[in-house]
Amino acid sequence: MADVDSPEDWTERYRPRATRDLEGNDTQRKRIRNWLTQWERGIPDKRGMLLSGPPGVGKTSLATAIANDMGWDVIELNASDQRNAAAIRRASTGSANHFTFSMDGSFGSENNRRTLILLDEVDHLSGTFRQASEKRIAATLGAGLDSDEKNQLRGDSGGKAELLKMLQNTKQPVLLTCNDPMRLWGKGGQWRTTRDRFSRLAEIIEFNRVSDSALKRIANRVMVAEGVTADAIAIDRLVAVNPGDIRAIVRDLQAICATSPNHIDEQAVLEQIEMGQRDQQIDLFPGLEKLYRTLDSKEAARLSLLLDKTPDEFIAWVTWNNASVMRQPESWARASKTLSIAAQSIFVRYSNLAYRSSYWAGNLGSLAASVASTEKRPDRFSLQFPAFLRRGNEAWRRSSIVERLAETCGASEMAVREELWPALRAISSDKLNGDPDNFDISLAFGLSSGDHLALHGLRANLKTSKLLAEKYDEVQIVNASPGVQSDLQQIDDEIIEVAEQTNDDSAQKSLDFF
Repeated sequence: MADVDSPEDWTERYRPRATRDLEGNDTQRKRIRNWLTQWERGIPDKRGMLLSGPPGVGKTSLATAIANDMGWDVIELNASDQRNAAAIRRASTGSANHFTFSMDGSFGSENNRRTLILLDEVDHLSGTFRQASEKRIAATLGAGLDSDEKNQLRGDSGGKAELLKMLQNTKQPVLLTCNDPMRLWGKGGQWRTTRDRFSRLAEIIEFNRVSDSALKRIANRVMVAEGVTADAIAIDRLVAVNPGDIRAIVRDLQAICATSPNHIDEQAVLEQIEMGQRDQQIDLFPGLEKLYRTLDSKEAARLSLLLDKTPDEFIAWVTWNNASVMRQPESWARASKTLSIAAQSIFVRYSNLAYRSSYWAGNLGSLAASVASTEKRPDRFSLQFPAFLRRGNEAWRRSSIVERLAETCGASEMAVREELWPALRAISSDKLNGDPDNFDISLAFGLSSGDHLALHGLRANLKTSKLLAEKYDEVQIVNASPGVQSDLQQIDDEIIEVAEQTNDDSAQKSLDFF
């Protein structure tokens, strides 16, 4: 069993501490190690490095593991923190305290340790590349020292511009990670210019999803450490629903072991898949765009396999989006005929033993989005989630819940949707004995009564749900802080006062009253 003092979150408990524990992306690992080795001798031409790739493939873990192997300190600024211009400057200048620089530019420090600045999930940085004024940056850095609060930066203001400035002037290596670089470049017409500005200052390395065999080794390592056994088919199922995602499979193992602490069978995995299924749209839209732009059938088939969609879902996505991409009627007709054959291939698997029906359906679907039309694709086109695939108004789609969780936890809304909400929804489900009458979690996050109902998957229009919502509101008021209760009492007094004035016909009405 794991040490009782180890982190409760298994993704942190089993995060690789050294490069020998890493899996996958061997070439990328060597490039990062070589780049950091250059810093041992001085400042290289490119002072930063951007690690780009899907979530959960080990970008952050790889960076910290290599830094540990080299005996470096790591200063991390992630999505849980404000990352405006002042925060990024504080991280970059604060790291200089770990160093002294001699006149010849060589490194030195009292403890002979160097520092790596790690900025995680930089694609979550919002806003433009407009620079923040030095006055506002100084006011924010001096917060708490009688500084002007009105001039302080909020959110991610000026963060992108300060990031470029840091990459240009830093005396320490800066490692950035992102899931979707297009979000960092921006969706406007100047995204190529922005990308080129970054590439001049930072080397860009693309990470790939790890192999199924690597995921199995990681799962076995975790289970051995926890003293848990598992059926082979159960692990195969778990790997299949977490394609190349190390973090996701470790979290699923932790969730399953909460109810099956000794042995994991296939049924336990299927129940976890049903309760904790994540919306796997990461990389989908960029991948679809590449598919629509290619005119090579082999490349189209390769891209369709990387989209992590079943043939049924894949055909649905292509069917829904063809009309917005293809402009010529003959293109629609040809693509529709191809999709019709693909749909028939899907149906075959229910009527006989043609096991290659999925193969043909997937490949025909990819051809319907690519070589079925030879017309030139527009420079920009809109890809959308097929409306008929939406499973309903799932609780995770409630923007109020996502915004509240993001505000309370200090995380980005995307991180909440992908990481926090699936686990929170799972432990609130009936299958894990989630009790709607237990308000502890919802009160801790400051959720409304409507959000609490959504968390437990309850319909708001039912009589029992309305009674539960009323009970929740009462408990929320009782648990309010003395200051909040005082404010509520003051509001009640004001309402009573206005009501009394309204009932007094002789009372003189003022503009303030209206």
